[in-house]
Amino acid sequence: MKTSIWLCLVSGFLLTACASGPPNVPYPAFVQVDELQDVFMASLPGIRAKQLAGDPKTRRSSKQIDLPAEWSGTSGGMPGRSLEIFVLQGTLKLADIELGQGGYAFLPSGSLGFNMKTDDGARILYFLNDVDPESIIRSPIIIEASLLRWEPTANNGVWTKELRMDPGNGATTWLARIEPGAKLPWETSSTLREGYLLKGEYQHSECVLGKALTWQYQPGGYFYRPAETINGGPEAMAISESTWLLRETSAGEHQAVPECVEIPDSF
Repeated sequence: MKTSIWLCLVSGFLLTACASGPPNVPYPAFVQVDELQDVFMASLPGIRAKQLAGDPKTRRSSKQIDLPAEWSGTSGGMPGRSLEIFVLQGTLKLADIELGQGGYAFLPSGSLGFNMKTDDGARILYFLNDVDPESIIRSPIIIEASLLRWEPTANNGVWTKELRMDPGNGATTWLARIEPGAKLPWETSSTLREGYLLKGEYQHSECVLGKALTWQYQPGGYFYRPAETINGGPEAMAISESTWLLRETSAGEHQAVPECVEIPDSF
């Protein structure tokens, strides 16, 4: 907490803004997941879950889940929907494969019901995706992110690791590492993006009705940004080296824009 107050001071934020909490954005952004209430999850009995985002009509959902020590069950999920799991803490055994921190699994439609077990407990991200007939990945993907190489991007100081990219629907899940001093432009995208801060302290801006709203994420920070919104800009920065888990459920076009301007009907 002392660090957050100091960062507000050196960034030129008003103390009143820091004390009042993150700015009000018309979609989930600047969320600290541990501050959310626990929710019941029938498909994984005996666990505690934080609901990050979801759609009750399609049953799509994004959750942070705590599995207690000596827990065992199945991966859950629903027919016709793919499932993604990312291990935040602890160790998770999925089928016969043990995943540690940074372990990732994509279970396509038709391959749900894997046995899961943890001896000492684990915290995971759990994403249940909508039915998507354009998806063409039919085999499970189970990998350790630590075994993948960081690849440079067009933005100096920004590196990525691709965990999954579906050639059919363009859905992508990846890690992004942002170094202090990296410059990020204002940009907009034609598809929604979801992000969870795994490591570091990171400051970002959302452009809402032509006004830049800026806040700082701590580990466990989360956003679910709709398509056709503007974000980034000159105040977007890694205060310390930051690593994000990012997801897009369809292909999209990303464009740099010169400034934060109002986009009609963007929400």
